Amino acid sequence: MVSGPQPPGLAHPLPGAVGLSHLSAYDWEAADGVCGGSPHLHLVCTEAYVVTGGRGAVQTLSPHGYREIPLRAGSIAWFTPGTVHRMVQGGDLRITVLMQNSGLPEAGDAVLTFPPEVLADPGRYADAAALPPGTGPETEAAARRRRDLAVDGYLGLREALVAGDAGPYREFQWAAARLVRHKVPTWRALWRAGALATAERTGAQLDALADGDPAYLDEATAHEAAPSRLGGFGMCGRRDEYDLPGTTAPHRGR
Repeated sequence: MVSGPQPPGLAHPLPGAVGLSHLSAYDWEAADGVCGGSPHLHLVCTEAYVVTGGRGAVQTLSPHGYREIPLRAGSIAWFTPGTVHRMVQGGDLRITVLMQNSGLPEAGDAVLTFPPEVLADPGRYADAAALPPGTGPETEAAARRRRDLAVDGYLGLREALVAGDAGPYREFQWAAARLVRHKVPTWRALWRAGALATAERTGAQLDALADGDPAYLDEATAHEAAPSRLGGFGMCGRRDEYDLPGTTAPHRGR
C-alpha cells in the first residue's frame, strides 16, 4: 500500500533516459535451423541485453565481421548503431533490454534485414514490417513471416561478410538510412525532450552545486510504472512493455 502524497505524473524518464522492456526469445526455427528473432539494426540507438535467465546467443554483423556472443544468466551484451543483431534461443532465454534514447525506438529507429528489393520500396517494407494489433494467432503468424523474411536477407549479408565482402552489409546500412531519413525531425524532437533534456538537467544541477545552492533537491520524488502490455510480439521475442516518460507509444513491433 502506497501512502503519502503522490507526484502529479511521471515527469522524469528512467536514469539516462533509457527505455526498458523484457524479452523471452522466440523458439521458432528459421531456415538455417536456428531458433530466434528477426535480425535488424538501429540507426542512432545503442541497445543492451541484460540476461536474466536461460541461455542463448546474439549474432552480430559489423565492420569487424560476424560474431556470436554467448548469453547466459548474469551476462550483458550491447551493440552500437549500425550493428545488425539477431537474438538466438538456446533454452528459456530471458532478457531485460535497455535501449538508449527512449522514444526513438518507438518512433521507428530499427530496420529489419529484409532482402534488397523490399528495402528499396518503402511501401513494401512497411507492409512487410507491420503486425496486426493484439497477441493472437494472426499476429503470431505475421511475426513469423516477418522474422523469416528478415532472416532471408540476413543470411545473405552474413555469408558475404564471412567471405570478406562487406559490400552487401554496407549497402544494407545505406538502404536503412534512406528508409528512415524522413523520420529524423521527429526523432530530433524526442531526443531534445528526453535524452538531451536529461543530460542538461544534470548540468544545471552541477552548476547549482558549484554555486552552493542545492535548492533543486526540494524536487526529490519517486516514480513507479507497471507493464503496459504483456507477451507482445517484438522483433526478437515475446515482449513485456512499459509506457515510460520520454516515449510516445509502446514498443509495438520492437
